[in-house]
Amino acid sequence: MSTATPPSDTAASPIPSRDPVFDELGFPTDPDNLYTQTVGQMLTAAEAINLQHRVRIILAQPKNEVMVHFPVRMNDGHHRLFKGYRIQHNNALGPYKGGFRYHEDVHLDDVKSLALLMTFKCALVRIPFGGGKGGVKIDPRSLAEDELQRVTRRYCAAISHIIGPDHDIPAPDVGTNAQIMAWFADTYMVSSGYADNDALRVVTGKPVSFGGSQGREKATGQGVADVLAEMLPGIGIPLHGMSVTLLGFGNVNSWAGRILQDMGANIVAVMDHTAALRNENGLDCHALAAYSEQNYGIAGYEKQPTATGAGTRADKGVEVISEEEFYRTKCDVFIPGALEQMIKPKQAEMMNCKVMAEAANAPCTPAGDRVLQDKGIEIIPAILANAGGVTVSYFEWLQNKSCVTWDAGHVDRELNRHMCAAAQRALDARKRYNCDLRTAAFAAALEHLGEVYKVRGIFP
Repeated sequence: MSTATPPSDTAASPIPSRDPVFDELGFPTDPDNLYTQTVGQMLTAAEAINLQHRVRIILAQPKNEVMVHFPVRMNDGHHRLFKGYRIQHNNALGPYKGGFRYHEDVHLDDVKSLALLMTFKCALVRIPFGGGKGGVKIDPRSLAEDELQRVTRRYCAAISHIIGPDHDIPAPDVGTNAQIMAWFADTYMVSSGYADNDALRVVTGKPVSFGGSQGREKATGQGVADVLAEMLPGIGIPLHGMSVTLLGFGNVNSWAGRILQDMGANIVAVMDHTAALRNENGLDCHALAAYSEQNYGIAGYEKQPTATGAGTRADKGVEVISEEEFYRTKCDVFIPGALEQMIKPKQAEMMNCKVMAEAANAPCTPAGDRVLQDKGIEIIPAILANAGGVTVSYFEWLQNKSCVTWDAGHVDRELNRHMCAAAQRALDARKRYNCDLRTAAFAAALEHLGEVYKVRGIFP
């Protein structure tokens, strides 16, 4: 793809010119639009491998976009109308697969972007799924538990005609968890035409007692750690003693932090929506995770006389820092694990790390991404770094389908095998195409998808 010279007041990296596919398909002109950003990353890799035009335009848009509005009775007796989405991006490799989130900022382009990224994650780790995603525009913390259950069951009913255990399989995402998956699965099981044992696999991320898999809760964080363990030695960063900062401390990064700490890393700073904390000697992520779960955030942790929970050491010297101080904290590895597009040029300029591993999807704006590249920061892209969740979801679906149960050790070994193989595919593609690691990861996934379309053809 050709490039345009940036104006003098922007980052030094050349700004990619607008791909003709965008105009052909009527995309918005805003380069910071999240969906335009993710499609642009795909098209850059498609150009590098000379992918057929027909496959480019197919992958640039979802196959199906569904928006639903559904009423739910609240505890005060009134009814509230909720908006939900389910996007089915591509199923060339297998059933649509992807979580659904509960968040007040959910909108169509978010969900489309996440569905597209799921297609490429599945292709990169070579599991037989395509990409999908869903969500409801809601703040789950504002609802009572019984209200949240009714929202979940009503959302399931609203989209049940387009999902199914062999067609589209949801999973947890931001704002959802195993309990919500259990409510969703139960609703589908009692209202669908599937036998109970088949209907159970309509969702993954369920409680272990209700058909879930060992290791699913920690899977995304475990995958991040597995990829770092595979790739960092080649960059010259030893796992033992390396310094790590975590942006976000929800399910993904709380597990990534605990696992990396157990591998010998020092988690020197953490920031979530409530506070930013730093400890040059290393935060105890086991204790911090236990505190955060009880207090809905990390704010106030520094006031604890000693660390609580299952940590290996007490936290001494924890300090509260500003957002700017957090981003400027020197570290080997920076792991964004919160929402999309949080790292803009301002934040990117402040960052002082050698590697950024994207535990979150699309954590940078395009301009922020260019700043990081100019600074020479190695970026391990989301479609590689956070593919552990969908991989163990596949294991859960496979266990349900085969009526077997894997122990935790087997799950971890299989996850490590898939993640290490995916990392190697990305590294091999970087050598073949002489490109950055993000483009290489997309290229490795596109090679697989392109071959599938080549042998399948396009109907009719």
